[in-house]
Amino acid sequence: TRVGRAVVPGEVVEIAPDLVSSHDDTALVAELFAATGAAEVYDPDLHVIVLGCASTTETRPRATAQRTIRSFAECHGIERFYDVDAGLCHQVLMEQGFVRPGRLIVGSDPHTVGLGALGAFAARVEPPDIAAVMATGKLRLRVPETLRIEVTGALPAGVAPQDLALKIGAELGTDVAAERTAGQATDRAVEFLGSTITDMSLGGRVVLCSMIATTGASNAFIAPDEITYAYLNGRARDNFEVVCGDPKAPAQGDLSFDASRLEPQIACPDVSAGVATGVVPCAELAGTPVDQVVIGGGTGGRREDLQRAAAILAGRKVHPGTRCLILPASNEVLRAVVADGTLLSLLDAGAVLASPACNPCRRSPQGVLAPGEVGLSSADDRARESAGEESATVYIGSPASCAAAAIAGEIIDPGEMIGEMIREKFSKAAGATARAES
Repeated sequence: TRVGRAVVPGEVVEIAPDLVSSHDDTALVAELFAATGAAEVYDPDLHVIVLGCASTTETRPRATAQRTIRSFAECHGIERFYDVDAGLCHQVLMEQGFVRPGRLIVGSDPHTVGLGALGAFAARVEPPDIAAVMATGKLRLRVPETLRIEVTGALPAGVAPQDLALKIGAELGTDVAAERTAGQATDRAVEFLGSTITDMSLGGRVVLCSMIATTGASNAFIAPDEITYAYLNGRARDNFEVVCGDPKAPAQGDLSFDASRLEPQIACPDVSAGVATGVVPCAELAGTPVDQVVIGGGTGGRREDLQRAAAILAGRKVHPGTRCLILPASNEVLRAVVADGTLLSLLDAGAVLASPACNPCRRSPQGVLAPGEVGLSSADDRARESAGEESATVYIGSPASCAAAAIAGEIIDPGEMIGEMIREKFSKAAGATARAES
């Protein structure tokens, strides 16, 4: 309906998006826009700009870039501008009600694809494409083939949506560097369905759709349902059209995963290539020392993520040889975990609160590793710059795996720690019962 005629996979069409998102790269977008010769932005209301990489800047060029972005937004009447106090762009877009089922959304952040968890078509595009939309209101997009992934079975204790995403990503193959062989999902629309997805929280769905970006997928999609509508109630800025996948439509592939057999997963770093290439069960890496743990970011910093981490950290202490950073995905998330006591549990355990932002990298002055250090992060940013130094390494895991490692000072299967917690709980209960009976 957007094009006005039927389209076929592989076809390139010119289309007008409903929403265009950019973040700290908008300074570059502004330069590219100026090069188009356009005097003004075609439709300022199409654009949302969020400064979400870090609330502080570590260099004068970064500070200058932020000032450029602020001036650009003001000059061109882009009122939907969110400064450093808001959070990560894709999280802010959801919280502010810009993401709705049936919308066509493009953004310069790789995790834009995560917005498909709300039933939107959300694709990552490059800054030149953002500049083109600013000048003309349209851009060219390739119609993707579809890959359906059905997930069934309940996630075991200690296993989170991040673990499922890592496992699926490993099965599909990654496509995060030009020299790598394309994975099964490269340039395809990935549709998730099945009982596991139906039972999954909205936050978990967003994690799953966001992390599929590492496979090179053009976008991810989950059909909207009551969980989606409950989140949108009071947030959605306008009415929306519910769009669902057609089970009879042709697809390039249909895959299935049994979540009930899943163990906690860890993505291993490959320093020479600068990306995490292997995903293995957490238990296989047990005993690997960790200097720093990051719980938060775009794929691990929502309220339920921090609550999972707090359930493990509460009443315990971070290992003396390990640092533990907490990065809420947004100011709204931060306020929520302050209100419900989650943050206090994390701080009492020895964690350090950082400002809402993405994974520590060269964009952020928070938590960059020293040469030779090892990090474990719930933020799915696998580029070498996440480490800050080429000789540093970063593993990727779930918030639960990160919390368990923060306590142990090394990678450990969070299921073991959860089991220990349950045993302690029953032991205390049994002791209390015995004292009462005596």
